[in-house]
Amino acid sequence: MRPGRHEEMFIGPVGQLEGVYHQSTKRNAPLALVLHPHPLHGGSLKNRVTFTMARTFQDMGFSVLRYNSRGVGRSEGRYDGGIGEISDAAYALDWLQEINPHSSEIWIAGYSFGAFVGMQLLMRRPEVKGWISVAPPADDYDFGFLAPCPCGGLMIAGGRDQLAPEPSIRRLVEKLNTQRNVTVDYRVFDAADHIFSRQVRAISDAITDHVNTKQADFLPLEHD
Repeated sequence: MRPGRHEEMFIGPVGQLEGVYHQSTKRNAPLALVLHPHPLHGGSLKNRVTFTMARTFQDMGFSVLRYNSRGVGRSEGRYDGGIGEISDAAYALDWLQEINPHSSEIWIAGYSFGAFVGMQLLMRRPEVKGWISVAPPADDYDFGFLAPCPCGGLMIAGGRDQLAPEPSIRRLVEKLNTQRNVTVDYRVFDAADHIFSRQVRAISDAITDHVNTKQADFLPLEHD
């Protein structure tokens, strides 16, 4: 596939799924799958935070897919309470890997409901190297399935978020950080509510900083 932006329709578990895909100019570029917030509350691939996360990975040289889960936009099917949406995410990652069979690494990034779906997918795909979770709804969903969590990642909370309250996210982070070989990079934007209307640049900067740090850790050590 030629480098640049592509609007795609690909097969999902209950029909076609709509996506926007950016092919990197780098050979065997790392991959990022980006998941949008709740479909019943206006969540789609056009969401501002979702777009920001995708663009941030794109600017770092990743090949990036953001897509609409079932029943959103041109994606077929209907909302399935989170269960079917996890299957949608798995199919999206399959598609991303099929057109990039020799990619160097894979990341998952999700916002709100998308963070829940992304973390569920993380537990099913051991090839994933890192993750980003913005405002995970720790009050609304049980994240106890992250036991053991396969790797560390970046978690972002808003200090004024009433839909995904910071104290609940902090408790989740503390539980994850007790696990062996797991370190969560936790960042709180004190002035942010759930929309992060004035913090998208800060989200982008945090992702860039975290990914660059983690990628440095992935590099093999040089020996004399």
